[in-house]
Amino acid sequence: MDSEKMQRGKFIYHYKNMRWAKGRHETYLCFVIKRRVGPDTLTFDFGHLRNRNGCHVELLFLRYVGALCPGLLGYGGPGEKRLSYSITWFCSWSPCANCSTRLSQFLSRLPNLRLRIFVSRLYFCDMEDSREREGLRMLKNIGVQITVMSYKDFFYCWRTFVACKQSSFKAWGELHQNSVRLSRKLKRILQPLETEDLRDAFKLLGL
Repeated sequence: MDSEKMQRGKFIYHYKNMRWAKGRHETYLCFVIKRRVGPDTLTFDFGHLRNRNGCHVELLFLRYVGALCPGLLGYGGPGEKRLSYSITWFCSWSPCANCSTRLSQFLSRLPNLRLRIFVSRLYFCDMEDSREREGLRMLKNIGVQITVMSYKDFFYCWRTFVACKQSSFKAWGELHQNSVRLSRKLKRILQPLETEDLRDAFKLLGL
């Protein structure tokens, strides 16, 4: 668990939403944890993680979640109610197929935990039949909100997780265009049936 804030160069290198992100073999995960009490939420903790010793960062987070969210898993008392939490991730890459499966299995046992995932880039999602695409759909189907990061999300991460010394966040070239492109791609991935229906309709119209 990294308690110190990220260096500015490291954040830009790993979170830059470029089309071809060569050399970015690590995934960084910035998180915000909120405890849900009725209709209200209280910020509880925040920080960031990265892959360590061959363990993907999403699974690494699950190792810490019991300590980060006291009462989430219950305290073992008979009939004791678990506390409810809302967790937001800002990830440099979207989860791989294996991590999506493990996350889905974990979250399906915890209705008191809500997870939102913002991603800078999509991991191995170019092929229509990729397991990574299916993994993202699996997460969506159990209620995980998956969104591509926009300028305001990068700005929020800059101010929250980066040792910026009050310096302003400067958008890199094509940040907005790449965000829009990836958002459209993610939408097609998460709504494959609708996309196929449209293609069939176009064929019938001769388009």
